[in-house]
Amino acid sequence: MLFTISEFEPKYQDRVAPPGLTLIPQVLKTEISFSISDPQSYGQYVEGLNKFLKNYDSDQQASDMIFDTCADKPDDYIMRGAFNNAQGQKKVCRFKREWLENCSGIADSSYGYRDGKPCVVVKLNRVLGFKPKPPLNESLPAEVMGKYNQYVMPVHCSAKKEEDADKVGPVEYYGMAGYAGFPLQYYPYYGKLLQPKYLQPLLAVQFTNLTYDTEVRVECKLYGENIGYSDKDRFQGRFEVKFDIKSS
Repeated sequence: MLFTISEFEPKYQDRVAPPGLTLIPQVLKTEISFSISDPQSYGQYVEGLNKFLKNYDSDQQASDMIFDTCADKPDDYIMRGAFNNAQGQKKVCRFKREWLENCSGIADSSYGYRDGKPCVVVKLNRVLGFKPKPPLNESLPAEVMGKYNQYVMPVHCSAKKEEDADKVGPVEYYGMAGYAGFPLQYYPYYGKLLQPKYLQPLLAVQFTNLTYDTEVRVECKLYGENIGYSDKDRFQGRFEVKFDIKSS
């Protein structure tokens, strides 16, 4: 007997690995290296952020036929029916670029790079049908507990090595309603056939006092009940990035 599998259906959901956590700008060897005094040295990072965030401009989200104005604070999953095209394409939630504040590129076109305070934008890769489950609050490190929300998948960035903590300095997070993570109403994702204009929620992270003229390694982690980490996949649930900022 033959079985047909719908191209719209999430396949093997019981075996789907947690999505990767990645950063923009996409960088070679996950290293961000530049000189504050040389705009050309960080031009590629600015260009990468500009290109990626273009889809988050308000004029790109104008159509009420495609986009929903969902809650502007974290909320529960939005289920949009079956994973088929019986009702045509599914609407998607808008995500305002302005929510990224200092890292939106609106007020500061250099995303902090000209001042040696670089921004990165963090995203959870799309997986058809995946519903991330927020962590139990007692399982979170103390620094993440401060802004716990039951509808947010929290992200936290810190020094890869404990002895480098003073080299990282303060870290600012910019996301929906000020939460450092991904709100649930953007999930599940119905796939590119049903949601071709889907915008995944973003979190911007700004490092405001990195030590200059030395390499500083940072790890960013996503916390959740169904988020795992793997030594074989360095982007599963987390990523590392190395900063090397020259003062002159």
